[in-house]
Amino acid sequence: MEFAIVGLGRMGGNMARRLARKGMRIAVMNRTFDVTEALVKETGHVACVDYAALIATLDKPRMIWLMLPAGDVTEAALTALLPLLSPGDLIVDGANSHYKEDAPRASRCAHYGVEFVDAGVSGGVWGLDNGYCIMFGGSKAAAARLQPYMEALAPTPATGWLHTGPVGSGHYVKMVHNGIEYGMMQAFAEGFALMKDKSEYALDLAAISELWRHGSVVRSWLLDLSAAFLAEDQTLEAIEPFVADSGEGRWTALASIEQGVPAPVMTLALAMRFATQGKHDYAAKLLAKMRQGFGGHAIKHS
Repeated sequence: MEFAIVGLGRMGGNMARRLARKGMRIAVMNRTFDVTEALVKETGHVACVDYAALIATLDKPRMIWLMLPAGDVTEAALTALLPLLSPGDLIVDGANSHYKEDAPRASRCAHYGVEFVDAGVSGGVWGLDNGYCIMFGGSKAAAARLQPYMEALAPTPATGWLHTGPVGSGHYVKMVHNGIEYGMMQAFAEGFALMKDKSEYALDLAAISELWRHGSVVRSWLLDLSAAFLAEDQTLEAIEPFVADSGEGRWTALASIEQGVPAPVMTLALAMRFATQGKHDYAAKLLAKMRQGFGGHAIKHS
């Protein structure tokens, strides 16, 4: 046994389940041990209570895939693990980490003789059944070692995974992927909002979304998901108009500025998420007062 997953949340847990379905037995660890125990009962994997147990369980050279929250949690895991590892071991950072963090982390790992791979993982809660789309950066040797696991996690052994290049490239590609996702989601949201507002036509949004799924140039998985929830509820009256942003949309917008490459759709889609978070409220109030000032237009009071 040479492979482990640390972090058994929605993504990491389901990745471990998918590997079990493919006949692979691995070591698993979570900060909350009862989560680890529950998953082991389900999958037959080996439970590890801490990093020392994890290292002792794995055969050398080890491969440890971190599926932890990006930032401080992932950094703490690296700090704890590196002194325990041996030359030739390999760490995968599967979090949505900023690509600029990857080269320094790879350098830290190299000090211990440990290889570092950065992996962007897409697929969400559907990855368990459909497979994950994985884009990862690192050496060719590291890619070769990871290939059996990539093939098992992906939709098919030949599709859905790609060694994108050197360290940092996997997270960079995933960042751009998420920026594109923001733009696509915003376009669908605006289009359906326009149709809902055209009350004189009484448009059936569920029927239209289902129609577009078949033969339309805008057919996509996002449209599939939209068609599914619109079939249940078109009004969405119980849903608060709040959309969070995970951070990668911001990084994509900043990268477009740093590189001098225009990305207006992705940048505006990010700005619209900020607007839903109440961050446009004061500006909207100022706009209302300006209209009142120059044109005498009425103001709505809460």
